[in-house]
Amino acid sequence: MSKKMVVVGGAGFIGSHITDTLVGEGYEVHVIDNLVGGKREHVNEQAVFHKEDIRNLDAIMPIIEGADSVFHLAALPRVQFSIDYPIETNSVNIDGLLNVLVAAQKGGVRRVVYSASSSAYGEQETLPFVETMSPDPLSPYGLQKYVGELYCRVFAKVYSLETVSLRYFNVYGSRFDPEGPYALVIGKFLALKASGKPLTVTGDGTQTRDFTHVRDVVRANILASKSKSVGAGEALNIGAGNNVSILDLAHMISDDIEHVRARLEPHDTLANTTLAKELLGWEPTITLSDGVNELMEEAGLL
Repeated sequence: MSKKMVVVGGAGFIGSHITDTLVGEGYEVHVIDNLVGGKREHVNEQAVFHKEDIRNLDAIMPIIEGADSVFHLAALPRVQFSIDYPIETNSVNIDGLLNVLVAAQKGGVRRVVYSASSSAYGEQETLPFVETMSPDPLSPYGLQKYVGELYCRVFAKVYSLETVSLRYFNVYGSRFDPEGPYALVIGKFLALKASGKPLTVTGDGTQTRDFTHVRDVVRANILASKSKSVGAGEALNIGAGNNVSILDLAHMISDDIEHVRARLEPHDTLANTTLAKELLGWEPTITLSDGVNELMEEAGLL
């Protein structure tokens, strides 16, 4: 009898890829998603789909009960949206996660793999970002995702529920929404090129980001669910370990570029992934140039 796995937010960009991989490995996979950010057509046909909201504990309890692992990806992830609507995002990103942890603990789940965020770091004085740095989130979203890590750690200590948090750095790849929160700038650039318009770069474009391919992120999740070296609430960076300026990224896609007003955001991000290598045996494998070329080919732009 195959093990039961639950992907919370499994109709979304990253969650649907995790679902595909788990189905391919022969697991009994259940997906929980309210389809606010996810798409039903992205859910693998061999997975059991439950249209439920994680803020409804009674609804998700029986779905999660008896699972080996729960992958928690459900969130309202836009930084600006969290600034405009801190109460609404808090209810999903913190209260919803708490419900999942309670359901997992009461339902006998072995481990919860939590999708955390590099936005917890905020602006740091030095690069690369390493897990021992003090978090300094610059938005309600960054704060909420960091509080989620703390909840995971507490549930590991107090309730003996194995947990591990993965701090993603700018995830991109197929199925991501051009208007969505993940790798937003890559999506916008591709959409602008497809429509024949110039790519809009905020500020001078010297700000840098560590773009991480979704297939590398999926592999990190699978390893995090299996590794015997984690489970006590550890937080691990999951990034490519290389950063690129937004201007250089734009030039990978088009030379037709215009600059627009700068916005409030960390100027640079870069992941130190030593801990993920030590504890998970994980390293990124897909370069940004290969990943961008793959997306451009999918979009018919090459």
